[in-house]
Amino acid sequence: MSKLGFIGLGIMGAPMAGHLIAAGHEVFLNTRSKVPDALLTGKALACATVQEVAQKADIIFMMLPDTPDVAHVLFAEGGVAAGLSKGKTVVDMSSISPMDTKQFAKKVNALGCDYLDAPVSGGEVGAKAGSLTIMIGGPDAAFERVKPLFELMGKNITLVGGNGDGQTCKVANQIIVALNIAAVGEALLFASKAGADPAKVRQALMGGFAASRILEVHGERMIKRTFNPGFRIGLHQKDLGLALAGARTLGVALPQTASAAQLMQVCSANGMQDLDHSALVRALELMGGHEVAKT
Repeated sequence: MSKLGFIGLGIMGAPMAGHLIAAGHEVFLNTRSKVPDALLTGKALACATVQEVAQKADIIFMMLPDTPDVAHVLFAEGGVAAGLSKGKTVVDMSSISPMDTKQFAKKVNALGCDYLDAPVSGGEVGAKAGSLTIMIGGPDAAFERVKPLFELMGKNITLVGGNGDGQTCKVANQIIVALNIAAVGEALLFASKAGADPAKVRQALMGGFAASRILEVHGERMIKRTFNPGFRIGLHQKDLGLALAGARTLGVALPQTASAAQLMQVCSANGMQDLDHSALVRALELMGGHEVAKT
């Protein structure tokens, strides 16, 4: 069994680390607040610092909110880099900037260690079920070494390319998800405002070409008004910011992504940044003066 580290035990990180622990691995844990008692079973141990995690583990996983958080955990005084020794592997499963990821990888490589960027899709449900989609960037040998551990946390596991390509894939994923949420929100708002039953409209659409996972899961959330996260608007807004920043650097236009980002900004401006991203429909409802269904 491997000696593993896991840093960041939030909504996603805690169940992901739990799968590694349940498989019998020795796992060293650290998070911003207290390590959940439920994880401190078997060979799992809490560490006081991220440097200690890196010193004790051979493969160090991170699941953090944003690019600055990853930079701080890796390279601040007493960070992961300070605890690394040659031959270890750092796996960042956060969703962060592809360009910064390439720089982080170079710094870790300079210490004689491998780096994999491995962002995920599937939300809290996928994290708990061990059915996440995992998009990986990095060297083949490191991927093959870590793949059995990825298989404990996910089902659709793909080595996309080199460092940064996993994060690029995740940004692409977030563009598609955001635009689908906006499309479902607009469709259900239109149907409801026109006097049709949005639940029956959704049921009918699920049998046709408009069927999608977003319509199935988030369409139901919009109708039932169940906006507890899930995946928070604030985090998805951050991911669309990465997409638009990357687009500026690459010289390409992403007009629909910009529109979805503005809808999320409307939600955030109205105090809804901690709701599930399906609550993007609330921005459309505010502008339309009508709710898809009664709260």
